[in-house]
Amino acid sequence: MATLATSQPSASAGSADETSQPLIALRGVAKTYSSQRHGALRALDPIDLDLADGDFICVVGPSGCGKSTMLRLLAGLDVPTEGRIRLGDKTINGPSADVGVVFQAANLLPWMNVRDNIALPLRVGGRQKVPEARIDALLEMTGLSEFAGRFPYELSGGMQQRAGICRALARDPRILLMDEPFGALDALTRERMNSELQRLWMEARKTVLLITHSISEAIFLADKVVVMSPRPGRILECLDVPIPRPRSYDTLVTHPVYAGLAREIRARLTQAEARP
Repeated sequence: MATLATSQPSASAGSADETSQPLIALRGVAKTYSSQRHGALRALDPIDLDLADGDFICVVGPSGCGKSTMLRLLAGLDVPTEGRIRLGDKTINGPSADVGVVFQAANLLPWMNVRDNIALPLRVGGRQKVPEARIDALLEMTGLSEFAGRFPYELSGGMQQRAGICRALARDPRILLMDEPFGALDALTRERMNSELQRLWMEARKTVLLITHSISEAIFLADKVVVMSPRPGRILECLDVPIPRPRSYDTLVTHPVYAGLAREIRARLTQAEARP
């Protein structure tokens, strides 16, 4: 399996010095949508959140709580109504090459083969020459080398999502944002994709924020699980996941921490939804 070169030093998850500057900092970030027909809709109440370099953060919460809104703000695809978001020492005010995004659907261009879909962000970015060695490394790392010349309709759903992850990693971003990327897959494929994502993260050491409705998926993948309230979204809790890696689904549910952590996350979600 190829090792993918990265542009930043590796960082152990959760090992960042708490006194150092976070890679991403949200301070008082809120979002209200307005329209003449429907008036004002408060999607996010002010939230504060830090992501350290190399963190894997999972965000869970009920539908419509503002999880995807927060991801769009982090990606620079929308702007907050209040507060500010900083990436290092710069304010996020638009899309950045430092941030890759994987949405719920892979959204591969059907007239392009897998290799060309993965290389697309590099071509759009204006590079005169696509670094073929990097594309090869991404294809090998995700087990897609023999499918490089295939078209999206020839791939399974899981393979399409792997190609989508490769495309998001093509520019070697520091941060990978994922909006329920495996929600449409069957349970067994989803577990395999989670294991694959864990392996990719352990190899490439990107900073990852992943949105999910699945408590087990969050515990399997995350260093920390952020629990959000119903709309307008607020951060109720940020829980550490002290389960060593690599993790497997065969052993996860029997780990002494798992059951208690899953109960705590579920209880916070249930209590928040029960409040008027």
